[in-house]
Amino acid sequence: MELEARPTKQATEVRQAGLVVAALELAAHSNPNNITTADLARAVGITQGAVFRHFASKETIWLAVLDWTAQTMLSRLHEAAAGSDASPRQPLDALQAIFTAHVEFLIAHPGVPRVIFQELQHAADTPLKVRVRDLMQQYRMLVMTQLQHAKAQGLLRQGTDLQAASALFLGAVQGLVMQALFSGQIQNMATQAPAIFEIYLRGIATHEALHHVAAKAAIHPESTP
Repeated sequence: MELEARPTKQATEVRQAGLVVAALELAAHSNPNNITTADLARAVGITQGAVFRHFASKETIWLAVLDWTAQTMLSRLHEAAAGSDASPRQPLDALQAIFTAHVEFLIAHPGVPRVIFQELQHAADTPLKVRVRDLMQQYRMLVMTQLQHAKAQGLLRQGTDLQAASALFLGAVQGLVMQALFSGQIQNMATQAPAIFEIYLRGIATHEALHHVAAKAAIHPESTP
């Protein structure tokens, strides 16, 4: 029975992944709230009824989109922060790497911020909004960890408020995204991000620490899978 069930399970996982990709691609150009299951079906070449053989509802599709976003983005941000075994990153370099990796991810997947901002507009908690909040909390924890390491190593200005510094870090990325969405020029984030991070760093780092931060990393948009 297991051998017979496995191909069906694999086919379902492949189709689910395809619908997630289609949802993000459509969200890059449309209001996520207006995307229908018929739109998703056309995008992947199946009937609308077939969509519901893989997802119970449209909400579960968006939950899968947010789950993919959280897993993929956070994995890339953690990898960026860590560097390599041969060359682990110092805290301020790690913050720069996180900032760069986040911007590159959003350039490659512009549907992601549209989905997130859409959910944050709801006054009441929804399953989707809870997922977004969980993602942001994990992101903030990653940034806070690097700020705590930087403080312990004497790399931050005296009296730096770590909560405020982490909020400003996330706000800098979100501000870039909002401007890009307004202008329709997502790629512009790549050229603007390094200078914005430098301003952020100069606000929190000691004069001595600034001389030891790695040279500003160029941001290269990643290819969309």
